[in-house]
Amino acid sequence: MVLYYYVYIMTEYFFIIKRDFGMSAKSTLSTVFFNKAYYKITTVKIDYYDERIIIMSYIKEKNGVFPAVCPLDCPDQCGLLLHKMDGKIIKVAGDPDHPVTQGNICNKVRHMTDRIYDPKRLQYPLKRIGRKGEGKFQRISWAEAIETIKDRWMHLIDNEGVESILPYGFYGNMGRISAEGMDRRFFNRLGVSIQDQTICSAAGSKGYSYTMGGSFGTDPEETVHAKLFVFWGVNAVSTNMHQVALAQKARKNGAKIIVIDVHKNQTGRLADWFIPILPGTDGALALGIMHILFAEKMTDYNFLQKYTVGHEQLREHVVHYDPLTVSEITGVPIEDIYKLARMYGEISPSFIRIGNGLQHHDNGGMAVRTIACLPALTGQWIVKGGGAIKGNGGFLSHNVRALQRPSLRKNKNARVINMNLIGQALLETKEPVRSMYVYNSNPAVVTPEGNKVRQGLAREDLFLVVHDLFLTETAMFADIVLPATSSFENTDFYTSYWHHYMQIQQPVIEPYGESKSNPDVFRMLAKTFGFEEEAFEHTDEQLIRQSIDDVDNPYLNDANYEILVKDKFLKADRSINLLDNLPTPSGKIELYSKQMERDGLPGLPTYTPIVNEGDLPFLFIPAPNHNFLNSTFSNNEKHISLEKFPRLHINSADAKKRSIEDGDTVRVWNERGECELIAAVGENVLPGVAVSQGLWADLSGKKYFVNSLVPDRVADMGGGATFFSGRVDIEKV
Repeated sequence: MVLYYYVYIMTEYFFIIKRDFGMSAKSTLSTVFFNKAYYKITTVKIDYYDERIIIMSYIKEKNGVFPAVCPLDCPDQCGLLLHKMDGKIIKVAGDPDHPVTQGNICNKVRHMTDRIYDPKRLQYPLKRIGRKGEGKFQRISWAEAIETIKDRWMHLIDNEGVESILPYGFYGNMGRISAEGMDRRFFNRLGVSIQDQTICSAAGSKGYSYTMGGSFGTDPEETVHAKLFVFWGVNAVSTNMHQVALAQKARKNGAKIIVIDVHKNQTGRLADWFIPILPGTDGALALGIMHILFAEKMTDYNFLQKYTVGHEQLREHVVHYDPLTVSEITGVPIEDIYKLARMYGEISPSFIRIGNGLQHHDNGGMAVRTIACLPALTGQWIVKGGGAIKGNGGFLSHNVRALQRPSLRKNKNARVINMNLIGQALLETKEPVRSMYVYNSNPAVVTPEGNKVRQGLAREDLFLVVHDLFLTETAMFADIVLPATSSFENTDFYTSYWHHYMQIQQPVIEPYGESKSNPDVFRMLAKTFGFEEEAFEHTDEQLIRQSIDDVDNPYLNDANYEILVKDKFLKADRSINLLDNLPTPSGKIELYSKQMERDGLPGLPTYTPIVNEGDLPFLFIPAPNHNFLNSTFSNNEKHISLEKFPRLHINSADAKKRSIEDGDTVRVWNERGECELIAAVGENVLPGVAVSQGLWADLSGKKYFVNSLVPDRVADMGGGATFFSGRVDIEKV
C-alpha cells in the first residue's frame, strides 16, 4: 500500500511524497518535484521524513509560488497563491485547489502588491511632534515607543484608573490571532475598559440567532442545486462574488435570480428580477410574503410541526400584514408581492442570501430575524441547496476562551463601550477615555457621527496609539504610531463566516521595514509591564493550537493543527444534521421566541419603522463600493483609479427638482455634517433615496467623509450600527 502526501514545499516546486505503508518515518522516500515555473519534473530521494523539515520557512525561499489566504473582512476568504521573485511578491493569484473559491479572486486582493509595497507604507515607529491631525512625526525606536506607552499608561492607571484606557480594534485583518489573541490577553490582564465590537454584523447576527440559535446556514457549495436565488440586501458581486458564481452555475440549470435592495447595483443588474424597496422596510416585506404563504397554503405543515415552534402563533400574527399594507410600507407594488411570495412558495430548492445592508437600520436585527423564518415555512432546510445564509461562522467556531483568556481579567465588571458610540465616549467629560490603542481599524473614517469622533481624537489630553500599515486618518491624530505587518508576513489561522473552511497562513515575506505583528507587539508590552503569566510566552503556533486542537464544536471534532498545516484548509463536518443540533432554547427553529420576550422584544417577527429623524427629504445609505473594503484601499492609487470617484445615486425625478444633472458635484448635508460627492442620476434608486458608495479618504481637502452624516444610535438588537437610517438633503454645488 502506498500513501501520497500532497504538500507545497516552500519554493517554486509542488511535490508529491510517495511512501510505502508501514515504513518508518525515517525511511528513504521517493519524491516527485513539479517545477511550476519551468514545467520540469524531477524525481529525487530524501533520507528523512519529518513534517517540520518538509514544511520549511516560506520566507527563506526567494522564488516560487506559495499558498496564502485573503485576509480581508470578506465572507469569501479566498485561497491564494503568491508568486515570489527575489524575495518579493510579484503576483497575487487565486488558488485553483480551494474547494469554494477555485482560483477566482477580486480586484481588491489581486492588486494587493500595490498595497503591501506602497511607498507610503509605514516602516518604523513614529512619535508626534506637531499638532494633532497636522501629520508631523519623528522616527523613534521600538524601545522608545513601548517605553512611552508604558509610562503614559502607568501614569493614567495611577491617576485616572485603568479603565481610562480603551482598546479599539476590529477585523481589518481577519486572522484570528491577529484580531483576538495576544491583544485580548494583554488587555484582559491590564484590566482596561472593554470595547463592544458591534460595528458590522451585531444586530443581524443577534436577530438570526433568535431564529436559528447561532451563525448556522446552508453550505454554500450546495447552493448550485437551488432553483430560486434571493439576494436580499447584499451587493454580492462586490462583497460575496463566489456566491454569485454559484448562483450563475445554478442559473445555467434553470434557476432564477431575484435581488431585493434599495439600490440597483452590480448585483441588481445581473438579476432576472430586481425588486427595489424603501430602506428599513425589509421586515415588512418578509411578513407580507408569510401572509401569502399561509393564506394560499404554500407552507410545509409537516416540517413546521417537526422542526419549529410557534408556527400557529405566526400564522395568526401575519394576518395583519396583508399585501396592500405591506406595499404602502415598502414601496413594492402589490402584484409584485404576490408574485414574489408565489415564486418562493412554489419553487424548490429556494435559497436566500441575507446581506449585511438591511441590518444597519434601527430595526435591522428584527428584519434579519424575520427573513430567517422564511425557509422554515416552506421546509427548505431539508432540501439540498435550500435554506439561507446570514453567516456560517458557527460551524468553524474555535476555542475563544483558550485564545483570549478572559480569566486573566480580575475586574469582571469593567465598563463596556460600544464601538459605534466612540464619538460620544471621546467627548464624555465624566470618567473620560484618556487613552486609546487602535489596531485593525480606522475609526476616524469608519465609525458613525464621524465629526464627533475626529473631534474626540483631536483632544490634546487623549494619548492615542495607532498600530497600522499606513498613516491613516486616525493615525494622523496619534501620539505614537507603530508600523504593522501585512498578513503575508504573519502566521495566523482564518475562519470564513460564509463557506465552511478554516485556513492557515504562514509567513511568505520578511516583515516590511521594522513592522511587527499584533501578537508580537502585545508580547513586548506584556514583558515591559512585567506580566509573568505563561500565556504571554506562547508562540503563534501555540495560539493556533489552543484555538483549534481542543474545541467544543461538534463540527470540528477532527480538527487539529497538523491537518491544517498539511492540507492548508479543513472543512467543518457537515455530516451532522443541523436541525438536530440547533442551539436554540427549544432545540428547534423558533418562529416564536420566549427568549426575545424575556429580552424585552416581540416574540414574533414584527415590523417597526425606523426612527423618524425629521423632515429632510432623503433616506441616506452609505453603501460599500467595488474596489475598497471599508477604508482599506481608499488611500492606494491603484484602487482609487479603479473606482474613479465617489458617487451619490439619486433618482431622476429628485435630480430634476434640484436642477442636478449626472456628473454634477452635490453637497449632501444634515445637522451632523456635510460632504461633497458626484451625482449619479438615474432609476437605480427609488425617489427619496440617496445611496453613496465607499469610504473615501479625504483626498486633497475634498469633503468625502460620508460617515459624518450617519447616526450613532444603536439598532434594536446586539448594539449594532444604524448607518443606513439617517436622513439628508442634497443640493448642487
